[in-house]
Amino acid sequence: MSVLLWALIALPLAAGALLALTGRAADRTAPGVAVGVGVAALGLAVATALRQPAVEAPLLEQLPVRLAVDGLSGVLVVTVTAVTLAVLLYSAAEFGADEARARFFGLMLLFAGSMLVTVTAVTLPVLLMGWEVMGATSWALIGYWWREPERTAAANTAFLTTRTADIGLYLAAGAAFASGQGGALTLDGLARVGDPWLSLITAGVIAAAFGKSAQLPFSFWLSRAMQGPSPVSALLHSAAMVVAGAYLLLRTGTLLDVSGWGSDVVAWTGAATAIGLGLVAVAQIDLKQLLAASTCAQIGFMVLAAGVGATAGGTLQLVAHAAAKSLLFLVAGVWLAAWGTQRLPSLRGAARYHRAVGVICTVGAVSLAGLPPLSLWAAKDVLLAAALARDPWLYAAGLAAAVLSAVYSTKLLWYVWHPTSRRDDVRPVPSGVVPPLAVLAVACVALTPLAFPPVIDAIGRVLGAPARPAPHAWELAVSGALALAAAGAAWAWGSRRLPLPPRVKAACRDWLGLERAAHALVVSPVMWTARTAATFDDRILDRGVSATAKGALHFARWTDSTVERAVDRSVSDTAKGGLHLARWTNSVLERAVDGGVGAVADAARALGRWARRPQTGQLHQYLAQAVTGFTVLAIVLVLVR
Repeated sequence: MSVLLWALIALPLAAGALLALTGRAADRTAPGVAVGVGVAALGLAVATALRQPAVEAPLLEQLPVRLAVDGLSGVLVVTVTAVTLAVLLYSAAEFGADEARARFFGLMLLFAGSMLVTVTAVTLPVLLMGWEVMGATSWALIGYWWREPERTAAANTAFLTTRTADIGLYLAAGAAFASGQGGALTLDGLARVGDPWLSLITAGVIAAAFGKSAQLPFSFWLSRAMQGPSPVSALLHSAAMVVAGAYLLLRTGTLLDVSGWGSDVVAWTGAATAIGLGLVAVAQIDLKQLLAASTCAQIGFMVLAAGVGATAGGTLQLVAHAAAKSLLFLVAGVWLAAWGTQRLPSLRGAARYHRAVGVICTVGAVSLAGLPPLSLWAAKDVLLAAALARDPWLYAAGLAAAVLSAVYSTKLLWYVWHPTSRRDDVRPVPSGVVPPLAVLAVACVALTPLAFPPVIDAIGRVLGAPARPAPHAWELAVSGALALAAAGAAWAWGSRRLPLPPRVKAACRDWLGLERAAHALVVSPVMWTARTAATFDDRILDRGVSATAKGALHFARWTDSTVERAVDRSVSDTAKGGLHLARWTNSVLERAVDGGVGAVADAARALGRWARRPQTGQLHQYLAQAVTGFTVLAIVLVLVR
């Protein structure tokens, strides 16, 4: 059984890396390979969900790689692989041969594989690995058309925003490690850590989850992510990355409860996001922006469910939303290709031109609206029942957000079905994109039995979720009646302007000014600090270093000249003394040599004179003198002795 889980993780990651690295040489075969891998991954996901295996491999000392599939992660792996396969089938029909298909399909498989690692991770380090790869591949996919600066800027905004929030997960991992408690790095073991580490872990997990799932105040990055291809948006918003934060909160529900404050923060943030971004969706006139804002709002329900402990309701919301939202984003891609626009006023009558696509879009929008008896209606009521048990005000906020869901979904349907004048510039829809859309539409309808309480109870037991109060009949009736009434009112209102102050409407269309607020509160101070530090570095430190260097140089030059003069003087004095000594020595030697030479010369002259005397004829006199001298010498010697 462990082989199944390893294969489920390794297959999309290995195939995706191979396609991405091969590049344009594999463009022709990339769609077929990706779809084949998607089919195999779905089969493996179903098998692992049924058998629930666990695997382990060595990584670091006392910190192995641990993956496992249980009730919650089993639902997620099937959802991720099923939606991925539908999106890959659509992409194979839509992406032309002139596109870098190997890079696209490779990144999509890597994206899905990293999400599978995230939902099956048992420990925080393994979760971080999947978390990081998912963020990197989302950046590459949003900026897929990298030659257009607007798209790369959007990818950078999305990446940097989520990366900022991801610091929280590193904070949580560091606090868990510092706590020194065995097993603290496992997701289930986080709740067993004591304070102050418990509060740090809770804060880090919540911050990372809010950033990844585009909850307030991080929601604006999802608006910028719309610059990516429609298939990327379909997978990103439905079953990968954006729901990863909600999944993490559902997984760590015990941690939120034990912390004493985490549950309330999560629940109210989810409710606020569902309402605030619901209003943003109502105000949008761009189809993909409407769907993006609705993603934030719908995930707000999942976060609310995590806060009130409604794991079953949050999981149902996640699965049903994945089917509906992937369907609607792919439909948006079809109409963008056929009509050349995403603006709702310009898409009037689009459903009438393409009836099959229009019917499919209607199924997805009705499901998103939460109209009975479709699955999102049931999911919302399950989690709202838990909210009512926790706090009636939470229930009221969730109910208001559900009404907004019906409004913006109906607004979408009104535009695409509203009659319009005939247009001749509309391109036909590729026939290959309809089957995967139809499959997703069938999935939305097939999830309808989730509305029945026995099915909800069975799902709760599979997930191992704590028992929560089931929605009463009056709750189902109230929410259903409000959703229908809101949908009817929105249809009757049509395209008339909302009776709201211009500033309010402008703020909603601008995503509540969240990006500008982030720039004002975070980016600008950080950049000001960076510029101040750079100015301090350039004007003070640099000048100080330069002045010090110049001073050192002047000191060195002064020292050099001083030493040089001293040395020169010393050398000069020494030289003069040596010169005087040399001169004195030379004089003495010269006189000695001259005296010796003179003495030799005088002796030579005397000998010469003596040598000339025999030549005068007086030799007998010299002999007589010599005899006389020797005689005297002999007498002296005799006398002395």
